Amino acid sequence: MTKLRLMTAGESHGRGLVGILEGFPANVPVNREEIDKQLARRQLGYGRGGRMKIEKDRAEVLSGVRSGKTLGSPISLVIWNRDWPNWQKKMDPWGPNEDAEVLTAPRPGHADYPGWYKYAAGDIRNILERASARETAVRVALSAFCRLLLRQFGIEIMSHVVEIGGAASSFSPAPVDSNRVPSAGELQELNARADQSPVRCLNPQAEHEMMAKIDHAMQTKDTVGGTFEIVVTGLPPGLGSHVHWDRRLDGILAQALVSIPAIKAVQFGLGLGVSKRYGSEVHDEFHVGPDGRVGRATNRAGGTEGGMTNGQPLVIRASMKPLPTLMRPLATVDLQSKEERQAFRERSDVCAVPAASVVGEAMVAYALADAFCDKFGNDSLEEIRANYEAYRARLDG
Repeated sequence: MTKLRLMTAGESHGRGLVGILEGFPANVPVNREEIDKQLARRQLGYGRGGRMKIEKDRAEVLSGVRSGKTLGSPISLVIWNRDWPNWQKKMDPWGPNEDAEVLTAPRPGHADYPGWYKYAAGDIRNILERASARETAVRVALSAFCRLLLRQFGIEIMSHVVEIGGAASSFSPAPVDSNRVPSAGELQELNARADQSPVRCLNPQAEHEMMAKIDHAMQTKDTVGGTFEIVVTGLPPGLGSHVHWDRRLDGILAQALVSIPAIKAVQFGLGLGVSKRYGSEVHDEFHVGPDGRVGRATNRAGGTEGGMTNGQPLVIRASMKPLPTLMRPLATVDLQSKEERQAFRERSDVCAVPAASVVGEAMVAYALADAFCDKFGNDSLEEIRANYEAYRARLDG
C-alpha cells in the first residue's frame, strides 16, 4: 500500500507553484470549486500584505482526475503566480537576473541565516524564495482532495483564531472540560462564520481587540502573532498506532502543523494545562450512557490517547510567532562584510494568523487522510468504504 505523499515545488516570486499528491485513492468525487474555495480562504485576513491584492489563486489540475473523480494515479496541479511578470527579470531560471539586488543581511527569525550557510547561497534571495509561506498555497490546494475524502465518511474539520497579540477568545466549539460533540453541519456553519470575521474569530468582542492589536502593530511598523484552534469531528477510534514512535498520530499531526512557517508550538486538548492539574483532573473517565454506549464526560486529551484517535473530537491549538519581516527592520550583520546594519525589508504581512488557521486545517486534513488510508486502504473509495463499514460494525456491536 502506498503512503499518501504531498510534494511541492516553486518559489514565491517564480512563475508558479507545483504540487503532487501521490497515493490518493481512486473514484473519490472532487470538484474544482472546493479547491478554489480553500485557496480563497487562505488569502483572507486582517493584516495581510499587498501580495494578496495581486494574487487570486486558482489551481490548474494537470493529472490524476477525470470526469470529476480521482484516478488513483498521482494528482498534480499548478498555481500560476500573477506577480511573475514583475519578477521575471529577477527570477528567470536562465538569468542574467537583471535589477536583482544581492541580499547578504539576514532577517532575524527567518530561514535567511541558516540557509545561507547550509546551501552556500551567496544571495539570501535563493533561500527566502522557497522558505516563503507562499508555498502553503499548494498545500491547501492538494489538501482539499483530502478534505473531500474525509467528508465521504462524515469527518469534518474547522478552525478559528483564539488569540492575536494577547487579545484572546475563550470560545471553543468543543470545550475540553465537557463532552460536547458538535455535528458536522455545525462545524461547517462555524467555519463559514469564522470566514466572515476579518480575523477568523468567533467572539465579537475578542475580534475587535485582535484587530486593535493588528492596528497597533501596523502603526508601529511591527508584526504580531497568535494562536488558532482546529476541531475535527467524526473520527473513529484507532487511527494512528502506539507500536512505533513514528506512527503515533499526535506526533504526526504536530509535525504537520509545525511544518507551517512561523508555527512554534502545538498542543492537544488541555495542552500546557496538564502540567498544572492532578491526574484526577486531567484524564477522561469512562461511563456507560443511557443508550448503553461507553462515553466520557470530558475531552481533556483532545481526541488522542496512546498515539491514536479515541473517537472524541480532535482539538488542537497551534501558536504562530510574529512574522520576521518588519517595516521597522531589526539589527543584523552583513554576512559578506561582517558589518552591522539593518535587515532588508521584503513585502510581507503584519499578521497572518487567520490565514495560518486555514493552512492548519489543510495540514490536519492531509495527516488524517493518510492515517485513514493506512487503516482502511487507499486503492479505491469502494475498498475504503467496505473496510470502514466493517470496522464501524465492530465498534457498534
